[in-house]
Amino acid sequence: MSGHSKWSSIKRQKGMADAKRGQLFTKLTKEIHIAVREGGGDPQANARLRLAVQKAKDNNMPLENIERAIKRASGTTDEAALTEVTLEGYGPGGSAILLQALTDNRNRTLAEVRNVFSRNNVSLGESGCVSWIFEPRGVIAIEANNTDAEELALSAIDAGADDVKVDGAAVEVYTQPQDLEAVRKTLEQQGIAISSAELLQVPKTMVSLDEKSALQALRLLEKLEELDDVQHVFTNADFPNEVVEKYSG
Repeated sequence: MSGHSKWSSIKRQKGMADAKRGQLFTKLTKEIHIAVREGGGDPQANARLRLAVQKAKDNNMPLENIERAIKRASGTTDEAALTEVTLEGYGPGGSAILLQALTDNRNRTLAEVRNVFSRNNVSLGESGCVSWIFEPRGVIAIEANNTDAEELALSAIDAGADDVKVDGAAVEVYTQPQDLEAVRKTLEQQGIAISSAELLQVPKTMVSLDEKSALQALRLLEKLEELDDVQHVFTNADFPNEVVEKYSG
């Protein structure tokens, strides 16, 4: 699995999302706000908003919270001043890290991210230094559970997926960004339970890390995820399985 895949799995296993549900809902609300500002408050006419709403539902955000966020974003509120910021840097072992943030104060966000990098003895880079390593893809996560993972993979390919990766009971389906919604809908119509479906930055090449560098990278990623303004953290780090198990324990 890719570095992003393993990092996502680790977060689920550690219960990070549940432990920080309030922070997660804040980030989901920000995503809804920026989507509404870009394309209006009608999910049927705004693809980015549809994805933001679906992501909120996937994370068990109450429907009233979602509706309230759309209404507030459609009006003139302070949250409408949010701007998108992409930051790039170098992680342990020569890994690449790409961050997407939504903020009302770019300088504050930059200072907070730079501080986390420097405290972990790595550096924030210039714009464009690692973004070329990543490409936008639709990523659908499925937990196979009692279903044969290979059968799920074949179903995903038939539904229009570009690629499928299977790791035990975890299946990740990759699509072109514009095909994400259609592939998800087709899979759900077949009775396949979707854990999440998002537009993400997926690394084109991976960097294998030794145990020491991998543990340092995982600690760095967790600290970056904890920042309120940071929405997504992506890496091309390939973590050894034994390190993943140790860190998830």
